[in-house]
Amino acid sequence: MSDINYIVNDFKVIPRITAVTKKINLVGQTREQLKEKLTLVGVLDKQLNMRIKQIWHWIYFRGVRNFDEMTNLSKSLQQSLAENYSIDVPEIIEKQESSDGTRKYLVRIIGRHEVEVVYIPEEDRGTLCISSQVGCTLTCSFCHTGTQKLVRNLTAGEIIGQVMLVKDDLNEWPKNTDTQEKKPRLLSNIVLMGMGEPLYNFENVRDAMKIAMDPEGISLSRRRITLSTSGVVPEISRTASEIGCLLAVSFHGTTDEIRNNLVPINKRWNISTLIKALREYPKASNSERITFEYVMLKDINDSDADARRLISLIKGIPAKINLIPFNEWPNAPYKRSDKARIKAFSDIIHNAGYASPIRKPRGEDIMAACGQLKSSTQREKKSSAVMKKELGIN
Repeated sequence: MSDINYIVNDFKVIPRITAVTKKINLVGQTREQLKEKLTLVGVLDKQLNMRIKQIWHWIYFRGVRNFDEMTNLSKSLQQSLAENYSIDVPEIIEKQESSDGTRKYLVRIIGRHEVEVVYIPEEDRGTLCISSQVGCTLTCSFCHTGTQKLVRNLTAGEIIGQVMLVKDDLNEWPKNTDTQEKKPRLLSNIVLMGMGEPLYNFENVRDAMKIAMDPEGISLSRRRITLSTSGVVPEISRTASEIGCLLAVSFHGTTDEIRNNLVPINKRWNISTLIKALREYPKASNSERITFEYVMLKDINDSDADARRLISLIKGIPAKINLIPFNEWPNAPYKRSDKARIKAFSDIIHNAGYASPIRKPRGEDIMAACGQLKSSTQREKKSSAVMKKELGIN
């Protein structure tokens, strides 16, 4: 149990809870949850909306991590907040930078678990690839991340915290105390394409992305956020209604036989079921096309016949097809399709009226490319464990 005594702040005499457990982290709390937390430290109803707005601004617009920096709050409220709550984001354990400018962060969360986050700078944007789970519940055979067992879902705070820690590293929080500086955003796009299946952690992903889109904070347009799913059909329509971001689908196969091997979730929701859900996707339009992600695997899914089947399957769906040259990893069971084969595949799709860009691999030299996340870290841990065992070290 917690010990309760009393303090007086600017608003009223309130109970002060000296918690035995760790302070509650305000990062990741929805506005409604933040309202509850402020009520617990004595903020009056008539003050709540103003205080929520102020604290939200400090955390998500300014990037402030200490309550005593929130200069428009009274000292007594700052003290009450500091005694009961924290403003914590995941910890960067290691940062690597690729020769192409891609940055990969090894990030530690509660429980000493680790995930990886990738920032990809381009001329017209900066894209952050974030994770939604530790490990992955799926076992996609071409994806190295998929060889790692699921440990747990990330909390909303751990998901939005990835965005915040990269904004720290990019030094992108506004410096001016009154208005945001007018300059191109270094972090302009988010893709939920890191570790895990976002739709198996729907509520936390939803709450984190609502924070990212909130106009009084990080303020990213919903069209700047893309959620990638392997095909969790029951949650697809919820993505449109409760998040509203763009949708990408890890497709990768044009027959159930092939896709069952590559994306085993297909055994639960097959291609026909998935395509039906995508045809009914409320946000699908020419301006908000569904992206079909298609990894190019030599002699597996890269034939002309595969390209034509893909066109037939998605007919009538506003879509574009991202062709992804397979990013090989040690002992991978597949090889990357030849450049000429990828180009021929792309041409067939393009000639049918669909955009079919070939994704340029980024960050391969630091194992930061699509499907490679966490691989090098796990190998290092395994090697370390083997070495310790050989040396008799516990």
